[in-house]
Amino acid sequence: MVMKYLQKLGRSLMLPVSVLPAAAILMGIGYWLDPTGWGSGNAIAAFLINAGGAIVNGENMSILFAVGVALGMSKDKDGSAALSGLVAFLVVTTLLSTDTVALLQGIDAESVNAAFGKIENQFVGIISGIVASIMYNRFSHVKLPDALAFFSGKRLVPIMTAVSMLAVSGILFFVWPVIYTGLVSFGKSIVDLGATGAGIYGFFNRLLIPTGLHHALNSVFWFDVAGIDDIANFWSSTGEKGITGRYQAGYFPVMMFGLPAAALAMYHTAKTNKKKTAASLLLAAGFASFFTGVTEPLEFSFMFLAPALYVVHAALTGLSLFVAATFEWTAGFGFSAGMVDFVLSLRIPIANLPLMLLVQGLVVAVIYYVLFRILITKFNLKTPGREDDELEQTDTNTASSASGDEIATMAKEIYAGLGGDENVTSIDNCITRLRLEVKDMDIVDQQRIKRTGVAGINVVGKNSIQVIVGTNVQFVADEINKIRRA
Repeated sequence: MVMKYLQKLGRSLMLPVSVLPAAAILMGIGYWLDPTGWGSGNAIAAFLINAGGAIVNGENMSILFAVGVALGMSKDKDGSAALSGLVAFLVVTTLLSTDTVALLQGIDAESVNAAFGKIENQFVGIISGIVASIMYNRFSHVKLPDALAFFSGKRLVPIMTAVSMLAVSGILFFVWPVIYTGLVSFGKSIVDLGATGAGIYGFFNRLLIPTGLHHALNSVFWFDVAGIDDIANFWSSTGEKGITGRYQAGYFPVMMFGLPAAALAMYHTAKTNKKKTAASLLLAAGFASFFTGVTEPLEFSFMFLAPALYVVHAALTGLSLFVAATFEWTAGFGFSAGMVDFVLSLRIPIANLPLMLLVQGLVVAVIYYVLFRILITKFNLKTPGREDDELEQTDTNTASSASGDEIATMAKEIYAGLGGDENVTSIDNCITRLRLEVKDMDIVDQQRIKRTGVAGINVVGKNSIQVIVGTNVQFVADEINKIRRA
């Protein structure tokens, strides 16, 4: 249950994180227009840079986290839950601001613990969103007596959220300084390890991808939870040249070169009669990794078929971050380490020798291809196109033989493979995955679902299953919901 809740939280975090590409595009274009003056010599550049900065600013990003988590964790994804997330954040950050704490403690503001000066952070934003979602799920359908009927239901949620945050603020008054100190110590322990710390971070980042908990690890290094704030500092060009961006740069060689090379190795080692099917999956997934930095379709295609190979991938990612950090080659991203973000980051003033990451990428591509091809053939790993023949039996009722819109057809087949209305109890999705709850996992026809061309299937519990669709997942989810409502 805990893992399931944390995975849902991870999905909810993708909503606020997804606005970062907008900031990257705005600031990237601004810096292209005025790479030396950072907006001081060009009004249009200043406009774009400040517009992007409004999104990646730590305090504003915290608000987005509060609203996004509240919306994502609420059972109906209702706007009143999002409003309650904002209410929660405003209450706690006002009550625990430096000036208010100084008043409560009867001391000068200068003497207040530094932790309260950082209360407007993503961690507190997440807590605010969680509390708001709990209040929504509990009180959104409560009916009050007639005299108070106006405040019933969804109108009651922001009120109960504000009351709840009084208690939360009281707890954080004592706990937050301890948490803050621990987070800073953890971040500093990695920072103090220099390039080695960057490599350790990269390794565990990939290992946590299957659970969705990599977002929690990322928040320490990418955002202002522990004072590192690598993404915002890079795009605002503040920090130290060659250092700021080290927790991002090493991903570019992996996502733009390494994983596509791994896809090529898996295609070359696929069985002859299955190369065409494998190619359709691997080509699309490899291109998504290279162009946008979205790696899940490719990673999920082999992480459960060949988990040892995935550990190798995690180790190579850590090695890539270590090498980039050692030579102080830096670039940054607003969404992920694909070509789009790489091009946008080239003119950011604080970027240091970013073109060397392309040279590193060519080496990484060779390493990935050779290692993957050797390991797959030597240990007969079941990567795409190498599955046992009996698992690939087809019948006439497949997605490929159906007519009509491809997305609608895929959705229909996936839903049928899950057992339809009689078996499916809940449907949700993140950026690439359908996340579903079913009554009976034995009813699920995994082979029928796989024949639709999805990247993979992940059974995460007795009643929980994930279908890795790719970047079209939202459209597939919408079509399934249409089927359920029909």
